[in-house]
Amino acid sequence: MRTGRGSAGSRGGAAVASPLSGFGRSPAGGDLMRRVPAARVKGANAAPVRESGRFVLLWMIASRRAHHSFALDRASEWSRDLRRPLVVVEPLRCDYRWASDRLHAFVLQGMADNVRTFADAGVAYHPYVEPTPGAGRGLLEALAKDACVVVTDDFPAFFLPHMVSAAAARLGVRLEVVDGNGLLPVSEATAVYPTAYAFRRFLQRALPEHLEHFPSVSPLEGGELAGGSIPDEVARRWPAASRRLLSADRDDLAALPIDHGVPVVATRGGTAAARATLSRFIGGRIDRYLERSHPDEEASSELSPWLHFGHASAHEVFRAVAARERWKPDLLGKERGGKKEGFWGMSPAAEAFLDELVTWRELGFNMLSKRPEAGESFETLPPWAMRTLDEHAGDRRDPVYGRAQLEGAGTHDEVWNAAQRQLLREGRIQNYLRMLWGKKILEWSPSPRDALATMIELNDRLALDGRDPNSASGIFWCLGRYDRPWGPTRPIFGVVRYMSSDNARRKLRMKEYLRRYGPDALQTRLL
Repeated sequence: MRTGRGSAGSRGGAAVASPLSGFGRSPAGGDLMRRVPAARVKGANAAPVRESGRFVLLWMIASRRAHHSFALDRASEWSRDLRRPLVVVEPLRCDYRWASDRLHAFVLQGMADNVRTFADAGVAYHPYVEPTPGAGRGLLEALAKDACVVVTDDFPAFFLPHMVSAAAARLGVRLEVVDGNGLLPVSEATAVYPTAYAFRRFLQRALPEHLEHFPSVSPLEGGELAGGSIPDEVARRWPAASRRLLSADRDDLAALPIDHGVPVVATRGGTAAARATLSRFIGGRIDRYLERSHPDEEASSELSPWLHFGHASAHEVFRAVAARERWKPDLLGKERGGKKEGFWGMSPAAEAFLDELVTWRELGFNMLSKRPEAGESFETLPPWAMRTLDEHAGDRRDPVYGRAQLEGAGTHDEVWNAAQRQLLREGRIQNYLRMLWGKKILEWSPSPRDALATMIELNDRLALDGRDPNSASGIFWCLGRYDRPWGPTRPIFGVVRYMSSDNARRKLRMKEYLRRYGPDALQTRLL
């Protein structure tokens, strides 16, 4: 992810889950709307709250965790206000685009963590994994028949907005969607920001007041939410996933109608793995964050898969960084003109990281929440980028690689092949090389539109953090989104920023990276 005052090395450590005094308060009790800001909650349908219902239902589809979740906080508020227990359903369908062993396993491992957490709190939790396409149809409606209100996540990407809209039309009880995507409520930005600089200027004015409203660290404490149960007829028709399936057992995965050509990776999903990764980053790796462009340094946070799948929260990550920096809101810089340095009043490394976690990540949510088609449509590029790419669409390309060659890391370029092998084997690409990866696909594809389609297919099929607003930002940046024209005009690229593997090798330390992901290192190959 994308720098402040002080030395990162001079700051003390702190427990990841510890709330900081003076900001991010989450008072218990009070009025229904008190803990979750109104800007984060909206009704998805016009159906009423059913006060005679048996429980409050949380439909967990994006914030797949039992902590630092505004959706869980909102459901908890309804539960306490209506004096009804909380029931949580976390479904996993099998017919989503790019469904595979890799993506399924990551979600299943998160479900396994949730089983333990909700059981410890005495809260009814139902992890449902669809065995065949359409088998889960009717589950939500069946549970909603006994619910006072249904609460779910407001996530502006992939198939989730359409799924929520369709459910809202079918339910006879109130459905609320809750935005827990970032530090700034998505609805606070009414414009689509064309650059990180423009969005950063807005953030620096709008964000400070929202630092007073963080989700609860431990929303299940107290026992008030316990006592619910899954109706017997629901449990029989849509049985909870077995412990073996939730462990991502190979045979159980093989029985599901998903893509078995994209294998499970070593990186585990779930809250426990997310917190271990965050602790490793906060515990020392952040000190080297300014060196993150060098592949050999391994200095990035590596948190994006867990942020994407909702096993980690941006608020939790921010709390951990702020605790390490011994930060308080009164350290916020007075300079708010869109500059990257000096706003947070933290060390250069911490500020650089927060610019990635907050500015760049939430910039992608800003785009897709206002322009849903911007996740895939070439026509959503800035006019200058579309114009220059179209003007050079007929330029000679040599070589031209088909998608199969690219997928199999079969190009002439050692650096690009190493990045693709990392994607194949680990479901991720080192952050700087991910940009180079996309630029070279543009250079080697028959047309810029073909290049976009290939980037989306390879990234979203193979990357753990694909199918995400932040991931879409990275792909479209390679074609000019959030950038400016760069001269001189070049073949194929026009005035879209050019990158080369030779220049990367000159600038970056990557000998160990190239060895690790060389042609003999690929241990698994896609079918």
